[in-house]
Amino acid sequence: MTRAFDPVGAIRVLNEHAVRFIVIGGFAGNILGSPAITYDLDICYERSPANCEALARALRALGATLRGAPAGLPFQLDARTILMSDSFTFDTTAGSVDCLGTPAGTKGYADLLASAREMEIEEGLRVLVCSLDDLMRMKRTAGRPKDLWAVEILKTVKEERDRKS
Repeated sequence: MTRAFDPVGAIRVLNEHAVRFIVIGGFAGNILGSPAITYDLDICYERSPANCEALARALRALGATLRGAPAGLPFQLDARTILMSDSFTFDTTAGSVDCLGTPAGTKGYADLLASAREMEIEEGLRVLVCSLDDLMRMKRTAGRPKDLWAVEILKTVKEERDRKS
């Protein structure tokens, strides 16, 4: 059963399980200064077998179930399953968590890692966050109306940052 959106709680569990991931999507935008509201945590995860096993353990700890899947659909949440696909949308005890191996417009984790920054999002809780430019690239490529709207907000955030520096 899904509880209220708690991205910090989900990130804490991912970190406790030593998952290699980068925060992307709307919550990354929030961390980077966007006022847009988001209702899920999007991450890009590193796709090695060991990291997929760590991700599966973290997701099981979060009580993850496939979002939108029919009740009773067999689903084995393990490294093998994660490696066999690329993107998953889950309901968890910390709200919706979307795990993408290769987000739109990217080549995946290594691509985003090149310009990601480690940021403290709560005292003692550090996480890699994609760059503003990479976030805009992903949103432009996704091309949904809500993503294109987000790009306009992110461009304003970037302009404001540039103006202050």
